[in-house]
Amino acid sequence: MKVGLAQINPTIGAFDENIAMMVGCAGRAREAGCDLVVFPEFALCGYPPQDLLERKDFIENSLSASRRLVSSVSGVAMLFGCLTPARYGKPLHNSAILCEDGRVLGEVHKRLLPSYDIFDETRYFKPGDISEPVLFRDIPLGITICEDMWSGTDLMPLHYYSCNPVADLAGKGARVFINLSCSPFDVGKMDVRRDIVRKNAVTCQSPFLYVNSVGGQDSLIFDGGSFVMTARGEIIAHAADFEEDFIAVDLDSMKGDIHTVTGSREEAVVKALEMGLIDYTRRCGISRVTLGLSGGVDSSVTAVLASRALGAENVLGVIMPSPYTSGASVEDAELLAANIGIRTITLPIYDIFKVYLDVLEPVFSGRKPDVAEENIQARIRGNLLMAISNKLGHMVLSTGNKSEFAVGYCTLYGDMSGGYALISDLPKMMVYDVARYLNSLEETIPERVLTRAPSAELRPDQSDQDDLPPYEVLDPILELYLEKNFSFDQIVGRGFQPDVVSTIIKMVDRSEYKRRQAPIGPRVTAKAFGIGRRYPIAHGYRRS
Repeated sequence: MKVGLAQINPTIGAFDENIAMMVGCAGRAREAGCDLVVFPEFALCGYPPQDLLERKDFIENSLSASRRLVSSVSGVAMLFGCLTPARYGKPLHNSAILCEDGRVLGEVHKRLLPSYDIFDETRYFKPGDISEPVLFRDIPLGITICEDMWSGTDLMPLHYYSCNPVADLAGKGARVFINLSCSPFDVGKMDVRRDIVRKNAVTCQSPFLYVNSVGGQDSLIFDGGSFVMTARGEIIAHAADFEEDFIAVDLDSMKGDIHTVTGSREEAVVKALEMGLIDYTRRCGISRVTLGLSGGVDSSVTAVLASRALGAENVLGVIMPSPYTSGASVEDAELLAANIGIRTITLPIYDIFKVYLDVLEPVFSGRKPDVAEENIQARIRGNLLMAISNKLGHMVLSTGNKSEFAVGYCTLYGDMSGGYALISDLPKMMVYDVARYLNSLEETIPERVLTRAPSAELRPDQSDQDDLPPYEVLDPILELYLEKNFSFDQIVGRGFQPDVVSTIIKMVDRSEYKRRQAPIGPRVTAKAFGIGRRYPIAHGYRRS
């Protein structure tokens, strides 16, 4: 039996567009001599539809689209992810339909519904009751949907389920396993998926076909990387990652297509951010973006990524020097813009800042300058960028990083203004790693940007380390606290100074209100703010 894996980038609710894409892939599979073509989880309606699933018209259109797709493909069987109605309990199943020449051969419902981190499937779906193989070409197929294969393995100790669909299917005679997934990207996720599939394939002594979706959806990035693994845990077919792809595998000869995949963490992050920005702007009808260029590493990386993703002609850089902006910062911003070919405008904020101070003088009189004056400068810049956005129709890219968002080293309605925060899930040290990777491709970011001490330049001789620990200390503590949920004692046990750890934890906790008002951005770490981390703003819990 020959099987095609169609790694596609569906748009949520764009049923006609998605059907056309899937029919085209089915035709390609037919021409390649495939008996079956497999699409990802929720390929037909896109993932995650969220509360669109509570709309009766969306459900009706999705069910109609399923019927149209089944009747539109002939000459090759098709297995695709979609929603189906449930008879009782929650109104819907997350399902996979196997069909051929207008006939439905089998229907499988997802049994393990994730409700953690970014997932909330128990809100919408009823789990399937049983797992039964589906016979196709005299081969019992063990069809599972995403989370169904993440049970019963010591590789995921925090995932506890009362059943194991893969083991159930193996016990009922399934000989070839297929998993339809919408598994979002984070750094290191591909290795985890391979380990999970390898454990299942070797345990069941059966080949395992894994088909993942690709594309950016709001904050989520789906990286594809579909593959086929033998019963010995060897990969014999592999799709590219971070792009649509089609591969075929012959399960008789156990040979398939092998396409190139990403080679490093930094390359994967760059591809993820660029794909996220491309899909977000395309699906929102946005063609141009603007951002503030400070001459620092964050705005430099954001500008390079935006120009690569959208084209330099669609990116506008705005240089907004204040009384405390150094000449080096302006020079580096101008040099960066010239290197990547984006247009810039310079809008000094000295006079505007003075007017603010004059107006506020009766209120501020007798008080020493502090963070209030610093934030005024950031908010002036945010207002200018939003004015340009309104007038020119550009979306503002916020340039803050995860380290800053974590501890609140950012200004509401200032540098947090914007429609998309492209590097908001990159810790500061990762921003530097990405910058160096981008320069290895083409040297566009001035070397001084990478070697100068980072500074917001909102007061004389300011440095980030005046207010924060060195990022080499801050980032590891944040990773332990945010991504691994380590306690104060556990973090201190890793060798960090207690007073530093205590200060950072307090800064993170009291900055939750800021993060709730931040623009969304693409998720690249295991625990991202917004979609991946949900904490109350007002609470009385205080860690010792």
